[in-house]
Amino acid sequence: MSNLFFHALDKNLINEAPLAEKMRPRTLEEFEEQSFLVGPGALLRRSIEADNLQSIILYGPPGSGKTTLARIIANLTRSHFTTINAVMAGVADIRRVIEEARERRAHYGQKTTLFIDEIHRFNKAQQDALLPAVENGLITLIGSSTENPMFSVNRPLLSRSRIYRLNPLSDQAVTRIINRALRDTERGVGGYQVEIEPAAIEHFARIANGDARAALNYLELAVLTTPPDNSGKRRITTATAEEASQRRVLNYDKADEHYDVVSAFIKSMRGSDPQAALYWLARLIYAGESVEFISRRIMIHAAEDVGLADPQALVVATSAAQAVEHIGLPEARIVLAEAALYIALAPKSNSVLKGINRAMEAVEKERADPVPLHLRDASYPGATALGHGKNYKYPHDYPGHRVNQQYLPPGLEKAVFYEPSDQGEEKEIKK
Repeated sequence: MSNLFFHALDKNLINEAPLAEKMRPRTLEEFEEQSFLVGPGALLRRSIEADNLQSIILYGPPGSGKTTLARIIANLTRSHFTTINAVMAGVADIRRVIEEARERRAHYGQKTTLFIDEIHRFNKAQQDALLPAVENGLITLIGSSTENPMFSVNRPLLSRSRIYRLNPLSDQAVTRIINRALRDTERGVGGYQVEIEPAAIEHFARIANGDARAALNYLELAVLTTPPDNSGKRRITTATAEEASQRRVLNYDKADEHYDVVSAFIKSMRGSDPQAALYWLARLIYAGESVEFISRRIMIHAAEDVGLADPQALVVATSAAQAVEHIGLPEARIVLAEAALYIALAPKSNSVLKGINRAMEAVEKERADPVPLHLRDASYPGATALGHGKNYKYPHDYPGHRVNQQYLPPGLEKAVFYEPSDQGEEKEIKK
């Protein structure tokens, strides 16, 4: 059995490793926080224990146990286990691993399992180089990704892999992990005589946002920077915990959580919920989303879901977009909040969206007849001789500045694209 993860590390390096590294579960039994995946009888566990694992992609937020599970598999498999990091590896590294796997199979009959950390960072060329070896079974792939692989891994590779999603850890699960580290005298901080306020543990668990690694890093920093008192105890208060943890960790990537939070923000405005709109806006800002991107989404929503029920909504959204360009954060959050609240509270209508979609569909499906002669450009010399503009009725010459005449091309005279709703200012239009 080969394990390039764990056994190759010398003892001194392990002892000097961060607390989160030392406290990694080493067996499937210890990996209890994701028991729905590897609990007794679970499909993935049966595959691991039978040493008959097919290619898999482990997908989940930071600190949920993807790399830990890969290390546990490394300890259990009879395959040669090797690893590369997608950030550091290139096509040449992949080809080297494949060639070594081919020689290993030919000379020793041994399978090769390849763990690729952060596989979502592989570009198309790197993924294409890997595909044939996965396809013919030369390599069993274990990939880990914090981003949804449906966005970042190409279809051929996905079709040959099973995706397992690891959930963010609950606050209760993170609390159990912290308590294990506090009790463990061999790998944890049990030898430091730590006395910690329950509220401090709760703070670490809450602020870690489901990331066990972050919680243990906070705990370790608090313990190592708190000197022992006269009795030899290190007393960790809630204030110490807050100082050690500083800012909440948010899982927010560009291909999954990013779109989910944006979607929640838009749907909250569309659903006329000002409280939810502000919350999801705050999540976007806190996670570092660009204010320009947020303002563009607000402008789109103003036209798409408010429209002519309140034409001022688009004016407010556009003004907000211009304002954030000039002032930036942190003050831009106030401008964005005002625009988001205005739109959340405005009457809603999607008649503009439906109207343009119907018109686009007509253009796509119907015959593109010429512009009627009376509507054609008659401003240039000779246009009148061609009949352009003939019999055109100038609306301002008629009562109410309106006149009945054909504006649509033949065959579409009775088409209805825009139908005003009964919301807001469209009530008057409908009359």
